[in-house]
Amino acid sequence: MISFENINENALKRIGFCLGKSLRAGDVVLLRGEMGAGKSVLTRAAAQGMGVIGPVPSPTFTILNIHEGTTLKLYHFDLYRLESADALWEMGLEEYIPSSDGASFIEWPQMAEEAMPESALEIEIVYAQEGLARSVTMTPVGGFDAARLDGLAQMLEECHEYSDD
Repeated sequence: MISFENINENALKRIGFCLGKSLRAGDVVLLRGEMGAGKSVLTRAAAQGMGVIGPVPSPTFTILNIHEGTTLKLYHFDLYRLESADALWEMGLEEYIPSSDGASFIEWPQMAEEAMPESALEIEIVYAQEGLARSVTMTPVGGFDAARLDGLAQMLEECHEYSDD
């Protein structure tokens, strides 16, 4: 587990960018946090790290948006409007969790908890300092390689190429 305390939005974007650069095909990232905490902000920055060109809108009404990256596809889920995992299965979207050719980012995984894979990187984003900053905790669950978080931490120390353009 690694944690980042009292970070601003730019630091959250840098974390997301470096995370995107470190992902592999089949990775699943479960994003937890209240409305507006920064789940989509982190995902957009990860998309940039994966080489996605163009906008990465939240899939709130479509449930899933797929974006082509230069390194991997990004499968961006927003399950906020789902009533249960049954709805996810009825749409056939579980085939992308995990995907063989990309990484899946899943906002609001608790809405379909039983459809989530055993192996994932769980990221919780919470407000700190009365909403002026955030805390981020990354926890490997199941078979997700915890050593990869050490690599991500090292990358964050060295990564200065993120651009907020």
